Amino acid sequence: MYLDVVDLRNFYAQPLGVMTRRLLGRVIRRRFHDVTGMAVLGLGYATPYLGVFQDEAERCIAMMPAAQGVVRWPPEGPPATALVDEMLLPLPTASMDRVIVVHALEMTSDAEDMLREVWRVLSPGGRLLAVVPNRRGVWARLDTTPFGNGRPFSRGQVVSLLREALFTPVGWDEALYAPPSRWFLRTAVAVERIGGRLSLPFAGALVVEATKQLYRPVPVRRTRLVPVLEPALVPGGASAGRVSVSQKASSVTCTSTPPAGEQAPPSAP
Repeated sequence: MYLDVVDLRNFYAQPLGVMTRRLLGRVIRRRFHDVTGMAVLGLGYATPYLGVFQDEAERCIAMMPAAQGVVRWPPEGPPATALVDEMLLPLPTASMDRVIVVHALEMTSDAEDMLREVWRVLSPGGRLLAVVPNRRGVWARLDTTPFGNGRPFSRGQVVSLLREALFTPVGWDEALYAPPSRWFLRTAVAVERIGGRLSLPFAGALVVEATKQLYRPVPVRRTRLVPVLEPALVPGGASAGRVSVSQKASSVTCTSTPPAGEQAPPSAP
């Protein structure tokens, strides 16, 4: 179930949301460090993280699911947002080079179908960057943030989901190690550095980069040869047009040589 776009906008306007955008924005920018001349799509509520790509990308657009709602973005200039069905994106096939999915996979009713649609609009060699709540983190256990709503994921679940949608994971990052509390706002950056260096397991969000898989391997199955056995005798329920073995035996005339001194019996007229 999607959160309302007003609740998402209000969260990112608060100090905790500003800190979230700062920490996650660093990870997203590090993964997509160069998008010069590329087409970038943000799906879900990705507008807090798209601003750094505006001046660099050829075009940068945001699409928000109809169940969530839409807000104007960017604040200045022509709008670049659209209200869409996430299962049927109004984009040509292979028209986008980079796709950023935030606050969408954990809230949609069918994550695999949505990823299949993302696969369609991605160009060959295109990259997907998905941000999902970590089920082992504190953020997924508190509904005071958007990461506490919807379905959280483990690494294994994300890998299985991406592979079913014909994506290949190529890189991982984790973010939001500090608990979602205003008491950790001042130390959030330090906690983030320590958690990243030690690879602590309680990060609030998983950030996975995946590439579009053009061909799906099909396993080769060996055909098993079954011997065909022919019946030795025709069953009793065979059709009338067939002659049984007993009828064939009775129709055969047996000729044999009589013993010495005896005459063969005269044949019947």
